[in-house]
Amino acid sequence: MTSQNQTKPIRAPWGQHLVLDFNGCPKKLLTDKENILNWSKELVEAIDMIAYGEPIVEHFASHSYEAAGYTLLQMIETSNIAAHFAENIGQVYIDVFSCKAFDVEVALGVCKKYFSPAKANMHNMDRGFHKEDKDGVRNFTEEVQDVRAA
Repeated sequence: MTSQNQTKPIRAPWGQHLVLDFNGCPKKLLTDKENILNWSKELVEAIDMIAYGEPIVEHFASHSYEAAGYTLLQMIETSNIAAHFAENIGQVYIDVFSCKAFDVEVALGVCKKYFSPAKANMHNMDRGFHKEDKDGVRNFTEEVQDVRAA
């Protein structure tokens, strides 16, 4: 019999999520579909993932000067890689999510190689319910979730 005061063991994270925001990228790199495809293939290999099919790459938001650009989605066996290339303002937004750990410095290096950002922001986070509450992390109890869903 267990008491209510016993704590549950902390589980390993469900997955790793790398978020990259690049600014000041040369337009010619963001408008080159082959460059984007080559980046995706090299990134998958460099972080030791397995691509599930070919990447989807489509040009979107041509109605908006700031948002116009290619979007890429590459499914990987452990989740996905997604990116949007805001070609007219030189920005790139990249998400790499995987339940298999990967080296963020390797991923960052491949991304910088293909898009040459003047500035980069990087956030690497663990995903899933695995840590105790701490500042900056909002964990909702079942009761709060029920109220919010009502």
